[in-house]
Order: sequence, then C-alpha cells, then structure tokens
Amino acid sequence: MPDQPYLLYGAYASYYTAKVRSYLRKKGIPFAERLPSDPTFREVVRPTSGNHRIPQILAPDGEVIQDSVAIVDALEEVFPNLPAHPSTACQRLFVHLMELLGSEGLVTLAWKHRWLFEENIPFITRDFGRTFQPQGDDQALMKYGQLIADRMTSYGLPAMTPDVQQALDTQYIALLDRLEAHFIDHPYLLGGHPSQADYSIMGALHAHMGRDPAGLRQLQLHGPRTFRWVEHMLTPEIQSPEWFDREVTYPADDAIPDTAMVILKWLADEFATPMVRHLHAFASACTSGAVRAGEVIDSEHDQPLLAPQAVTVNGEYHAVHRAQVYAVWLAQRFQLHWAGLSLHDRAAATPLFSAPSLVALLDAPVGLTLERRDQRFYTRAD
Repeated sequence: MPDQPYLLYGAYASYYTAKVRSYLRKKGIPFAERLPSDPTFREVVRPTSGNHRIPQILAPDGEVIQDSVAIVDALEEVFPNLPAHPSTACQRLFVHLMELLGSEGLVTLAWKHRWLFEENIPFITRDFGRTFQPQGDDQALMKYGQLIADRMTSYGLPAMTPDVQQALDTQYIALLDRLEAHFIDHPYLLGGHPSQADYSIMGALHAHMGRDPAGLRQLQLHGPRTFRWVEHMLTPEIQSPEWFDREVTYPADDAIPDTAMVILKWLADEFATPMVRHLHAFASACTSGAVRAGEVIDSEHDQPLLAPQAVTVNGEYHAVHRAQVYAVWLAQRFQLHWAGLSLHDRAAATPLFSAPSLVALLDAPVGLTLERRDQRFYTRAD
C-alpha cells in the first residue's frame, strides 16, 4: 500500500466526483480531497492529464488518472480487497449495466432537476463558486459560481415550468419508490457488499438530488431509507448500524435480488433508448468506414460526438443521430462481457435480463472495440 495518500481533485457539487469519493471511502483507500482551485491542480494535474474535467486522481507515484470509471478500474488493480466488480457472470453484467444506466442514464434527470428548480440556484451557484474561492464572500461566490452555472446550462434546457418540474419530480419519486423497496431487505444493491453499481448512482443521489434543495426535499419526503443509504455511502464503514450483522458478501450462487432487478429494469425503460441509438450509430460508422480500426476517434476532444448517422432501431428510422463515444465505451463493457459468457452462464443470465429494454441493449451491435488512452478514445487495431 502506498505510504502517501492519493489526492482526489473534485467538488461536492460534482456528479462524477461523488462516485469516486464514495468508492475511495468504502475501499479504505488512503486519500485526501482537494478543490480544483488548488495550485497543484493547475500546475501539475491538468498539464499531466491534458484534461480540465473532474474528478482526477494524483497517485503517490505522480500518475494522474481522469474519469470516474477509469479511476476505479486503475485502483481495483492496486486495492483488490472489497472488489467493486463481482466476478460472477450475472452479477458482473448487472454492475456493468448499472455503470451505464445508473450513471449516464440518471445524469439527465439529475442535471435537469438541478437547473430547473429556482430554489436550487442560489445554493448551487455559491457551492460552485467555492471551488474557485473556498473562503470567498457571497459576492465572490456568486461571481465565480455563475461562470460554471452558465456553462452547465448552455447545453440546452427546457423551460422552467410547473409541468416540467412535476414531470421531473414524478420520475425521481418513481426511482425512490423502487430504491425504498430494495433497501428494506438489503444494505447495498447487491446484498451485503458495496459494488460499482452503488457508486454509479451516487452522482445522482448525492451530488445533485441529495444536496440541491429541491432534490433533497423529495429524497427526505419519499426516500428515508435511501437518504440513510446515501449518508452511509459517504462513510468508510461497510456495515451500517441498521445492518451490523449482515455478512459483507455478494449474494451466493450469482443471484441478484429481485428488487435490484426492478431498479435496473426501470432505469432501462427510462433511459436505454438513446443508448441503444448510440450503439447502432457507432456500429454504422464502423461499417461505413467513418470510424476505422487502430485510429483515434477524435484527437481534439476527450468525449466526442460522431458525425450524424441514419439508424433504424425497433423499426423506427432516425435520419440523424450522433453517437456519444463515451456512452458507447461504457456500453461495450457489458456488451463484451455478455459476448464472452459461456453457454451455461448465458442460459442463466438470459431470463434475468429479459426485459425488452435490456434486451435492446444486449442485442445492439458492438462495432469496433474502444479503448481509452491518454484521455482519448481509440479503436482497437485487431
């Protein structure tokens, strides 16, 4: 184990930092957290990674890792105890699907819920401002926080109307209902053991909708067990007081709790459709030669969109769809795992993952295999 702690550069308002912070604490990995305003971030971390995004980890040996999934993958090799990825076929497939749907699916709900409720704006603007000036007065926090707020809201939001707000709350409460049912019987999504499935939803349930006033209110009103789960995911203890006698193991015989599958199926029903289109559009680009083997996808951007592709999914024709390469990369984790299952494991997994929205993901074309190196995406040469 390294003598010096890892340094996590992130922020409490940051969706992706929340995932990594929870992982580091549950794994017992020695770390200290720093804000992006720390001079070391500007002078060492960003130049080393070539990337401004958070979270980033500065390892004791000077290595810098950016991206919440890449950080977990790298640290799992150094700290194998309490593994974030189960080794069995069905449970690992569940976790990889949650990496996509729990993180990249819920980010849309979390982002809209943050910026489409007026009561959130003063809090989140000043919270962002503190990443620039931790000891700044309110005027400074609003000034610097507005810079981040303007960028975050520049990607296109619907109007802030009561109907839109009601729809967002309805969707959030539907998620909480399913989580509440699960946490009656289990401390984590996969029984007694924390996993990457749990860490993947911390961005939505802690950084955004567990801290912003409008989201926190709904969490406390409609998800008291989930609220406690979020609190516990921020502590290093594995067994909470409510579950002090629950064995810290993944379920036996590669089982997945029924209530966890209900959550996964709901996430797929709500968020899988654009992911499936990304996969079809990426495969189409590979077939047409727009994406070629052994080449960088985009040398200038770390999370590129591909040129528009026409795709047909479930009989619906879409003349223009731009694949998000980052989402495709995440999806390939479960696609490649699924493709590599033995006949026996495939037979065991098929009934569990038989919901149409999950089948659409599992049956989507793979295209060329993506690799992430030096903050850029490449296609594998072989």
